[in-house]
Amino acid sequence: MDCKNYLISGLLAGVISLILLETTFSQYPGIDDDIEKYRKTGVRIITRPGAKVTVEQINHDFWFGCAISNIIASSGMPQKEKALYKEKFLENFNSAVTENAVKWPGMEPRKGLVNYATVDSILLWTEKNNIPLRAHNLFWGIEKFIQPWVKELGDDELRETLRKRAETVTSHYRGRFAEYDLNNEMIHGNYYEKRLGPQITSLMAQWAHNGDPDVQLYLNDYDILTGRMLPEYMSQIRTLLKQGVPVAGIGAQGHLHAETFDRVMLRKALDSLATFKLPVKITEFNIPGQRSKYYEKPTLKMTPQEEESAARELVDYYKICFAHPSVEGILMWGFWEGANWIPQSSMYRRDWTITPLGQAYKNLVFKELWTNISGTADSKGVFTAKVFYGRHRITVDGISKEVNIKKSSGNSVTVEIK
Repeated sequence: MDCKNYLISGLLAGVISLILLETTFSQYPGIDDDIEKYRKTGVRIITRPGAKVTVEQINHDFWFGCAISNIIASSGMPQKEKALYKEKFLENFNSAVTENAVKWPGMEPRKGLVNYATVDSILLWTEKNNIPLRAHNLFWGIEKFIQPWVKELGDDELRETLRKRAETVTSHYRGRFAEYDLNNEMIHGNYYEKRLGPQITSLMAQWAHNGDPDVQLYLNDYDILTGRMLPEYMSQIRTLLKQGVPVAGIGAQGHLHAETFDRVMLRKALDSLATFKLPVKITEFNIPGQRSKYYEKPTLKMTPQEEESAARELVDYYKICFAHPSVEGILMWGFWEGANWIPQSSMYRRDWTITPLGQAYKNLVFKELWTNISGTADSKGVFTAKVFYGRHRITVDGISKEVNIKKSSGNSVTVEIK
């Protein structure tokens, strides 16, 4: 090989090495070690020497969820399409959030006329299928999302109306919702605080607990994981905790990026939120996101290369969040092109064919981050393995036992099957 060709070959090898390095560490170096540390535990199966053992995951302890559209409670949706929506939802997700059903304007568009039917329908379906459901949201203080009749109330009547809303909804659904977003996006707008003073958030929480003493109340806001509004959110959380507001968890929306996202900032934001020692959920995820070209152009078609890029972005985002010890779940904000505010971020096209993003999600959640181990018990009748937290089916020589292995189970779990 002459000097010129040797140089070219060397340069090509260097470029390939950089590409491979970038692919390997597109989340961050050591991410797989963190997943092993924070998302897995040891299981020790005691059985007969030489027994054949299989450990198969059934469900994750971590929330891999999605928003549920009101269309499943609508009579206007064709039954065949509704059945497909439900089928694909259960196939892909273990948790859910109401997209619009619990929002006050939808439940009570006119004073005193409260519609529980849509929420009831969704809850009945999620409960039947053992899907924990979070309620989004009790209040939303951004003025354009508040019903005109609410803004027309005098201060005393407004305060009483807020109390009634909080108490009646949480009482009506007592013990059925996993958690609620208390007052959505307060750092971006808080009409109720402007009208009634800074104590109103504490009162909202108190009223919600009057209706359901065990209610779990989350904060929820956007532009946090991009870092743009992280300082403001941190300050607000500190203030509310100082006031004694019973904050059960922190919601951070995941759709304020563009076609890609800042890996370093995402980790920094999660580390910052973790300082409060509260569970964190990524409550509203889309890729491409709200700052992408697709948000303003919902009919714009993605090229095959753009679809593949979105799939890689999803995998990186999910793995970074899954590897963080404070994050307890990620919820997409729509998964089907027929009911998704950013259609290009869907797992399924309008005709229900799967997209590269959908395939990447399934490969990640149900293959890479999924326990499926087989082997043989040793001479003492012991079989050990590392498993993801969640429900598993352990089979020994054809005899099966289901075990729910949660993070609270500790560093090791022992199961006896003889």
